[in-house]
Amino acid sequence: MIKSMTGFGVCSAETETMNIQVEVKSINSKSQDFSIRLPKRFQEKEYELKSILTQILDRGKVSLQVDIVGKGKVKPKLTINPDIFKFYAEDLKVNAKAAQLNEDNLLQAILSLPEVFDSEKSDNQVDNSWQDVMICIQKALQECDNFRKAEGQKLQNQMIQCLQTIEDKLQKIASVDADRLVKISEKIKNKIADFLPSEKIDNNRFEQELIYYIEKLDISEEKVRLKTHIDYFLETMHSNEANGKKLGFITQEIGREINTIGSKANDAHIQKWVVEMKDELEKIKEQSMNIL
Repeated sequence: MIKSMTGFGVCSAETETMNIQVEVKSINSKSQDFSIRLPKRFQEKEYELKSILTQILDRGKVSLQVDIVGKGKVKPKLTINPDIFKFYAEDLKVNAKAAQLNEDNLLQAILSLPEVFDSEKSDNQVDNSWQDVMICIQKALQECDNFRKAEGQKLQNQMIQCLQTIEDKLQKIASVDADRLVKISEKIKNKIADFLPSEKIDNNRFEQELIYYIEKLDISEEKVRLKTHIDYFLETMHSNEANGKKLGFITQEIGREINTIGSKANDAHIQKWVVEMKDELEKIKEQSMNIL
């Protein structure tokens, strides 16, 4: 199955305590390039998210942004430790009385002492909130993955059309190839006859040289290999694995055979078809760069 590296997914969710907004964007990249933006209270979850992104989106330049807006009554992050507060109050009252000091400012003094405030013990709350956030993230990632599949189907259809055009041109080349070699042989013989009398030509040597020259222009193997590469491209494209890199390699092999046919052609019609094949191949190269 073909998947594009271009994708987009969003998810919005609302709980009793917060509104969640998740947005995922991805574009093509040769390697994994993940950018994750989380609220401060979930910063430690970044590594966990990278592992999930690798499993679902695999490769590409991916941007994941999570925004959270709290609602309703918010518990303070700091709370007074009643035991410590009571201890300080009693101790300060005793010492203030002994020193005959004014007790009016005891509250301010107590609140400035160490360990009067406790940081909010909200690990369970954070974990519960993260579960809600994670559900929203999963939905956004799935939407992005579905977007990639849809885009991949479009790329696949376009590449199949391009490959069909290349194969059509290959069939045209095959239809004129046999006559091409005969025409080249006749052309060489006529040229030689224009310059040398027939009695001065060593026919055996001439035939050997002609065969050697014609063999250099033979494109039978290139035609077979090109058809094989096209079939392998289609087979790879329909496999269930991520295959963008492999398709890129096969595209290079297709280009090599087309170039060789062009360099050996020595025929105006074949050269024209080769140019058209190269044009279709360039389209495939551009599209394959965006395949997962």
